[in-house]
Amino acid sequence: MGLFGAKKKADAAPAAGEATLSNGERVQVARRVDCRGDSCPRPQLMTKKAVGEVAAGGLVEVLVDNPSSVEALPPMCNELNATHVETIKDPACWRVYIRKD
Repeated sequence: MGLFGAKKKADAAPAAGEATLSNGERVQVARRVDCRGDSCPRPQLMTKKAVGEVAAGGLVEVLVDNPSSVEALPPMCNELNATHVETIKDPACWRVYIRKD
């Protein structure tokens, strides 16, 4: 067990896929980060790592269920050279979309 708990299998391999934004636009996801069950600062650290790993224009989808993390992710986009695209509330979590500039 590491500093922030056991590593999830989803953390080890980047997952790609497709997502639908609230306006109905379908977007390609370059990396999906599952931070459900994690508290600050782990979601921020994992997001920073994921954004750093994708190419410019790549979209990162972050799944979080911690309200503090949801509030912290959009403001940190400036320091990541990225843009907060949208945050969508699902029944079990929030999906935060960040595009690398």
